[in-house]
Amino acid sequence: MILLFLLFSLTVSGVECLGINYGQVGDNLPPPDKVLELLTSLKISKVRIYDTNPQILATFANSKTELIVTIENEMLTQLMDPQQAVQWVATHIKPYFPAARITGIAVGNEIFTGNDTTLMANLVPAMISIHGALAQLGLGSYVHVSTPTSLAVLEESFPPSAGSFKSQVASYISQFLQFLSSTKAPFWINAYPYFAFKDNPDKISLDYALLNPMSYMVDPSTRLNYDNMLYAQVDAVIFAMARLGFDGIEVRVSETGWPSKGDVDEIGATAQNAAIYNRNLLRRQLANEGTPLRPNMRLEVYLFALFNEDMKPGPTSERNYGLYQPDGTMAYNVGLSALLSSTSTSSASISLSSSATKTTRTEFKSLVYWMFVYLLISFKTIFTRQLF
Repeated sequence: MILLFLLFSLTVSGVECLGINYGQVGDNLPPPDKVLELLTSLKISKVRIYDTNPQILATFANSKTELIVTIENEMLTQLMDPQQAVQWVATHIKPYFPAARITGIAVGNEIFTGNDTTLMANLVPAMISIHGALAQLGLGSYVHVSTPTSLAVLEESFPPSAGSFKSQVASYISQFLQFLSSTKAPFWINAYPYFAFKDNPDKISLDYALLNPMSYMVDPSTRLNYDNMLYAQVDAVIFAMARLGFDGIEVRVSETGWPSKGDVDEIGATAQNAAIYNRNLLRRQLANEGTPLRPNMRLEVYLFALFNEDMKPGPTSERNYGLYQPDGTMAYNVGLSALLSSTSTSSASISLSSSATKTTRTEFKSLVYWMFVYLLISFKTIFTRQLF
């Protein structure tokens, strides 16, 4: 009975709390209209793309999908010029807004963890120019400006209270945080517990990395309990910002995921682990969880990624983060099942069952735990409404 109630609740609510990254580094991906159909069937309404592809922006117009678009790294020097920034916004954003629900612009990607100090120096001036251009064209109140940063920007991340930025980029980070603070924009972090586990499988619990609520870490300074690595990584960023004097900036996860396939030395890159990680992420998003340091602020997360992208360079794992194959079939069953009805109207449901024929004891305990959490939240909401 409880399982049926949970499945019904998830079917009604959809996964509107979860965002997803829609990369296009492939030669066999479906066209944007088919992608929109898939996202709509799954009730995913937040998407990040890695450019300002006009075909995608036009296709997603008048849909309920919120879009984060990206300015490529190589454009930063040019867009430091305020006039060039105005021209860019006038060409790439304004013609599609508000039909296309563009809510954010990512200026570059992982600038602070590269080796190009010129790019680092140009980042904040380019962001200032883009922000000014948005304001000049009447869009400043609707579109925030930030940049996704790799977790590798941290010098220390464990325990979370020891979080600090690398000294060689601290001055650039300070300027960036000042911009975010003054514009009320979020700090976007690309956080992958998979990388930490892959590098230290003997020291890091797989359950802890996979977001299973079975393993706990207590921060010795704050005494906060962490039952998963992702939340610890996010809180480490918050502590790092506080060390530079910035306390009130929201942190959002611009990328996180787990590869379903990897090379021989890529420990843990399996379809089973990918399904467990993303399923647990979905459950936590449905429960509107915050981190231990900010329990009352729901953590916004964008899953990486929608599709496997066959043209991405690097190890095998880089081409196998997708929930779906390019032909629209599932890479593995994470629990998102789009069930199209026999009529012209499509509907969506979410199944939390595994694609495997046997369910491990850990997965079963995790499922029971999250059913209990969701029921508590649901009953609390109902009870509060009755009181007030």
